[in-house]
Amino acid sequence: MLPVLVFPDFNPVLLHFGPVSIRWYALAYIVGLVLGWRLMRRLVLWKPVAGTPLEVDDFLTWATLGVVLGGRIGYVLFYQPDLYAAHPLAALEVWHGGMSFHGGMLGVILAVVLFAWKRRLRLLLFADRLCTVVPIGLGLGRVANFINGELWGRPAPHWWPWAMIYPRVDNVPRFPSEIYQALLEGLLLFCVMITAARRPEARSRPGFLSGLFLAGYAVARITGECFRQPDAFLGYLAFGVTMGQILSLPMLVVGIGLMLNARARPAVPS
Repeated sequence: MLPVLVFPDFNPVLLHFGPVSIRWYALAYIVGLVLGWRLMRRLVLWKPVAGTPLEVDDFLTWATLGVVLGGRIGYVLFYQPDLYAAHPLAALEVWHGGMSFHGGMLGVILAVVLFAWKRRLRLLLFADRLCTVVPIGLGLGRVANFINGELWGRPAPHWWPWAMIYPRVDNVPRFPSEIYQALLEGLLLFCVMITAARRPEARSRPGFLSGLFLAGYAVARITGECFRQPDAFLGYLAFGVTMGQILSLPMLVVGIGLMLNARARPAVPS
């Protein structure tokens, strides 16, 4: 048995101000939105221009609402519909956790569609620049999951290096799957997206970067779920797959379709 790590018992609350608490999870959302906003202000000006920095400023509020409302509604509908049907007011208790990336993604898609329609922006060009910065928030969110000691991994084989024991769970060495997912969905996906976005050929094909993000996230999530312990109230589904993997399959199909469609269409002049 290789040496294993022991999960450090982090305090999920970063700071207290009287009755008000700032949690690491909330901070991850805030920092992810701010960093993504600042970077997107620059990306929209890369040719072909997708918008203005002022329009990105205005979209920040729309994106925040899409992430928070979509993420919570998605969790309620996708993961524990029976619980919240019996206790509907509990759906408002976001401080107890429970956010779905796939729900948040649908919320942001709706926000982008409405915002682009209202401002008469080219939808796919604007969405492409947005998708380039999304992995920043995803990676920080997974780091916050690790600090909270949640979404831990499956039991690791005895030969696996850097396995971790979560004392609040049991004494079984497990995959630190939150870190794996932070690296896959955050760091690696961001490197892929920003590298592609720097290529004029990719930027001039509306929808290509959006498709790359959807397909890239789907692959990263499906891979990461192979190390993550499924939620206790769901467990494994048919054929040993997880809910996260099932929800990622449509993203993979749509992402590939967007990339193929973008490649088949004429490039947008700079």
